[in-house]
Amino acid sequence: MDGNFELICEVEPATRPDLMKVRHQVGVLAPIATRFLIPDNHIGRATVSSIAVAHEVDLMGGRAIACVNARDRNVLGFRRDLLTASAYGVSEMLFVYGDRPETGRRSDDLTVRKMIDLAREFSQEQDWPLRIGVSCQLGDVQPWKHEADAWYVQVSYSAGDLAAWRDSVEFAGAVYAGVMVIPSARMARKLSADVPQLAVPSHLVAMVDRDPTAGVGFAADLVDDIRGSDRFDGVHLVPVARYREITSALLDRR
Repeated sequence: MDGNFELICEVEPATRPDLMKVRHQVGVLAPIATRFLIPDNHIGRATVSSIAVAHEVDLMGGRAIACVNARDRNVLGFRRDLLTASAYGVSEMLFVYGDRPETGRRSDDLTVRKMIDLAREFSQEQDWPLRIGVSCQLGDVQPWKHEADAWYVQVSYSAGDLAAWRDSVEFAGAVYAGVMVIPSARMARKLSADVPQLAVPSHLVAMVDRDPTAGVGFAADLVDDIRGSDRFDGVHLVPVARYREITSALLDRR
């Protein structure tokens, strides 16, 4: 992307001990991606460690952000992850609470706020320059989230809504708007039913019903509109299975 506007591309994580698909996604998205976001136990399923995958992306010449959720960790486990990230040179992390797991129970030992405190303490002790991001929704943002270096805003489908929200908050760090490529009408309906705050507008569902590739053009237009609003530092792009198509669409607009 041009200028200082970043495009942080989320990679579908590996659910098997094979990183071939991850490497392929990184290779395809590399022409448009500023950095790559590596999810952690995506939607409650076990995946290869986000820190390990972030390290692999770095070895490929990319810049990676490791997502770490509070759901699956106690304090000791989180300290282990900080040590591992420091040893691998992974210096950018996104802390999230985590979706409900498909199996097992949620750990109640950690919150995102506590993760920030522990990470800052560790960073100072080890003289390790860690950059921390947190997620936030459109609406009021909890005061403690201002302690982060970056905000990742929930997926939205309206540049106008995003711009209005951004004008209503003050934050000294970077703010990235969430954009998802809707790959199918079936997925859109399931997402709307399972995660109401990410409900896909009916007109977009209808578009994708008529043309399964319509979600790609919609997402590309939204990225352009967000960049044109001059209110965000970049976009957190979730390509899902359409990473080839969205790469082509955004490259065609350069």
